[in-house]
Amino acid sequence: MRVLFFAQLQDVTGCDAVELAAAPLNREQLWALLVEKFPALAAHRGNVRLARNWEYAEADTQFTDTDEVALIPPVSGG
Repeated sequence: MRVLFFAQLQDVTGCDAVELAAAPLNREQLWALLVEKFPALAAHRGNVRLARNWEYAEADTQFTDTDEVALIPPVSGG
């Protein structure tokens, strides 16, 4: 699975994307895997939305190896 990081999450992780090889994961399992790899993401979890293949992920979404997952931080405008 390809995981994309946007905005300040690129600074937190030090990259704009990462490839993960994982069995099907639910949202909690995916977050646990990401926080294990990038511990600083834990502080942003409450404000970040997950999208799977260009659609916002729901609580029961399953993520697979063929998915593109985006971590989307809050957006502010002016």
